[in-house]
Amino acid sequence: MKKYLAEMVGTMVLVLMGCGVAVSLGCDPVGNIPAVVGTALAFGLAVVAMAYTIGGISGCHINPAITLGCFLTKRISFKDCAMYMIFQVIGAFIGSALLCLLVGNSGLEGTGANDLQEGVSMVGGLLAEIIFTCVFVLVVLGATAKTNGATNNFAGLAIGLSLVLVHLVCIRYTGTSVNPARSIAPAVFQGGTALTNLWIFIVGPFVGAILAAIIWKIVEPKEAK
Repeated sequence: MKKYLAEMVGTMVLVLMGCGVAVSLGCDPVGNIPAVVGTALAFGLAVVAMAYTIGGISGCHINPAITLGCFLTKRISFKDCAMYMIFQVIGAFIGSALLCLLVGNSGLEGTGANDLQEGVSMVGGLLAEIIFTCVFVLVVLGATAKTNGATNNFAGLAIGLSLVLVHLVCIRYTGTSVNPARSIAPAVFQGGTALTNLWIFIVGPFVGAILAAIIWKIVEPKEAK
């Protein structure tokens, strides 16, 4: 149970910190670029912090898309895959609930929920989530692979920085999910179009994770370098 609880805590921190910064800074991909940068850094730094906190316990997936990628590349069992996802979603709800409690008593609004941004079509949003989740999960698979030399010594930093980069590019399209758990909980609390469009932030990241697993299996070295 410790690794499942670790995933719950890690995802809670990711959602609380990442979405919390988005709300606190008033993240607007058109009208508030400094807040976009701050939000991107928040999500990346949260991943780095948790990687070095719970990485040795659970691997610090804190993202169902990463968990799916690890399952498809035969790094974890089906049982662990399912349990990781369940506890990640639970952690996301805890993080969102804490954020809602803070927001409700501070005169702020929102939960940092993902949604299609101005001018972005449903197809455009779905493509963005597929493409950038694929890139992100591919970085995770490569950085943590035992067959890829000593890169796993710096995996937490590489993964966190790649998430910053993904956010900087993708926020303008969808607010950046690349993580179904991160999207589900805030959308449920916020409702409206964030909940209506939630399927994009579940289907897109999972498809992206599948593509990343396929790409990694093609390029993965057969033996450790």
